[in-house]
Amino acid sequence: MIVAGWRTATVDSVVPANPHARVLRLSVPGWPGNDPGQHVDIRLTAEDGYQAVRSYSLASSGSDASIELAVDEVPDGEVSPYLVHDVMAGDELEVKGPLGGYFVWRGGDDRPVQLIAGGSGVVPLVGIARARFGASERSASAFRMLYSVRTAADALYRDELSSLAAQGLDLTWAYTRAAPDGWDGAVGRLGDASIAASVWPPDRRPVIYVCGPTGFVEHVADALVRAGHDATGIKTERFGGS
Repeated sequence: MIVAGWRTATVDSVVPANPHARVLRLSVPGWPGNDPGQHVDIRLTAEDGYQAVRSYSLASSGSDASIELAVDEVPDGEVSPYLVHDVMAGDELEVKGPLGGYFVWRGGDDRPVQLIAGGSGVVPLVGIARARFGASERSASAFRMLYSVRTAADALYRDELSSLAAQGLDLTWAYTRAAPDGWDGAVGRLGDASIAASVWPPDRRPVIYVCGPTGFVEHVADALVRAGHDATGIKTERFGGS
């Protein structure tokens, strides 16, 4: 059923992603398909009629009527705590989408692609990487990803990223609070030098996608411009509390 763009989706599965996040798989009747990098709105309605709407990036793409998103809990948030702790398989959620036409990757461009994620900002970038390295890969473009997390335990899709790395994704990890055993790199906030060392050089004219909390995205985008990257080639998506 579609009412003013809202579809009633059924939760197929809820899988822990880390201690404070869950991966949700939803069946959405009439789903028109989506491009890698798009997102949906999810609406919750309380018994008294109060409604809260938040946006969540999709880790899935294509025409399948089943969509996937990963939700990281925001303390005191209006939507994410319910999706992380309370929602169960068989529950229904109101979904609107797909939304967004800017932060997408459709292939067809031979330039290298650089993905840069902070925390749960990796979700749409996983969707893009899946499209590149999946069974119906859309491009031969070389892909790199720089993924910044607080600790190894905070990473989303860690096993899948390792699998994608085995398929050709050039993956670099960055840890801001604590590194896993055996790590010989620096620990702390990404600086200009570490960003420049981990991404495609400006002369390769990469298409760059940066997603994460607002402060992270602004910091990384500014560092990329200082390193000589063309600002028009940097696509950003940021988020706050939910």
